[in-house]
Amino acid sequence: MSTPETSRFVRLRVELVLEVENEDAVTKAALAKIADDPELPGDERGHAETAVTEDTAEALAYLVDPFDLVGEMPGVELAQASWSSEEIEYDPDSPDWDLDEDDVDGDEEADGVAVVG
Repeated sequence: MSTPETSRFVRLRVELVLEVENEDAVTKAALAKIADDPELPGDERGHAETAVTEDTAEALAYLVDPFDLVGEMPGVELAQASWSSEEIEYDPDSPDWDLDEDDVDGDEEADGVAVVG
C-alpha cells in the first residue's frame, strides 16, 4: 500500500466523554503531575496550577496526554497533537451522542485500515 500517492500521515480522531465522580481526586492528580514536571517553567507552573484548580475540565486536559497513547506504538511517530476539554451536558440516550454518526455503513475497510465508529 506504499505508493507515492499515499500519504504517510494519518489523522486519528478520538472523542471521549468522561463522567467525573471525584473532582478533588482529578484536581489532586493534575496538581501532582504539574509538581512532577521538571521542564515546566515557574510562571507557567503557577498558571497551570490555577487553571486545574478552578476547572475540572482543565485538570483532565492536563492529565490526558496523546503522546502516552501512541508513544510505545511500533512503526509510528506522533507528528502533531492537540486536545482540549470542556464541561458538557450529556444525555446518553440522545441521538446527538450517536458514536456511529460518521460511520455510514457500520464497520468497514477503507484503504486497508479498519474504520470503527
